[in-house]
Amino acid sequence: MHVPFCVRKCGYCDFYSVASREHLIDAYMRALKAELSHARREVGPLSLRSLYLGGGTPTVLSTDLIGGLLECAAELFDVAADAEITCECNPGTVTPTSLRELRAAGVNRLSVGVQSLRDDELRSLGRVHTAEEARDTVLSAREADFANVSVDLIYCLPGQTDGAWEATLDEALALAPSHVSAYCLQIEDGTPLAERVARGEVIPLPEEAQAARYGRTVERLERAGFRQYEVSNFAPPGAECRHNLVYWRNEPYLGAGAGAWSFLNGERRQNAADLDAYLGALAAGESPVAYRERCTGVQAANETLMMGLRLREGLDLVAFVARHGRDLTAERGVEIARLEAEGWVTRRADRLALTTAGMPVAGEITARLALDEEE
Repeated sequence: MHVPFCVRKCGYCDFYSVASREHLIDAYMRALKAELSHARREVGPLSLRSLYLGGGTPTVLSTDLIGGLLECAAELFDVAADAEITCECNPGTVTPTSLRELRAAGVNRLSVGVQSLRDDELRSLGRVHTAEEARDTVLSAREADFANVSVDLIYCLPGQTDGAWEATLDEALALAPSHVSAYCLQIEDGTPLAERVARGEVIPLPEEAQAARYGRTVERLERAGFRQYEVSNFAPPGAECRHNLVYWRNEPYLGAGAGAWSFLNGERRQNAADLDAYLGALAAGESPVAYRERCTGVQAANETLMMGLRLREGLDLVAFVARHGRDLTAERGVEIARLEAEGWVTRRADRLALTTAGMPVAGEITARLALDEEE
């Protein structure tokens, strides 16, 4: 469930979000519930293993509104008793009281957008919180009985030194999170950050330096007991994000809200990434879907390949044949052997997985293994 509202839009973010539109929150909640009701009629009583409130910044909503969304989902669908229920939050938008209320409303996993524990870096990113507020949020979440707390961090920031990043990483680990997402800063087209790069105001870190910092990040996190289970995600065994594993295993999911994506019955679709268009469609009793495509044949196979290789567990080659009718070993055996010899991939029984060295270049490896349309 996508909540697009933010206190302020960060300069590096290309997710659909809006600032200074809080007056539309009540209308958005009605529209989101209407969309969920429509989805129930369309797809039936789905059994949900996870619920994820993302954004934007969901915690700009009151805890009553968040609780109401969770109640709506539970009334319409079969939510598993042990479902993982995640809410993203930004420090500065929660308090010890609101965190206790979130927990009481049924949220059992908190994803905290820390990003950095250096105030100068947070200012350069356009974040609305301080490093102290980030630390306090993680500690308050623990006091509010959140056993599962994830922290998001970004490295390779403009002007960031190795020492500054490693200090942030060490300080984040000292907060005892149960999960860490560590992302290399991406320069996304159309963002203010990309415009600053184009003007020469920001110089991205060279790719070689980015790869080296990535390698040290993986080493430090794994030394602390956080197993890398996906390119940018780390957790002790059993604390992996179950919701995001659905995406990486290319399994079905239902998305609701402005700009939200769904993947159901072999169709990928996206709602209008425009708040006014989304609200208008649902107010008129119409579908908010703005884009649809059927995912079949080689396209579907290559998506499973791309997503599966991001996981440390790798791609199940037998399941791949059963699902897509294409034998990757037979069709790309020569290329797989080359990648093995180059140290980028490894074969373990019936699984093909990236090595530690291959993880930061997953996209390039996927491109080399991508299947062609059958003649």
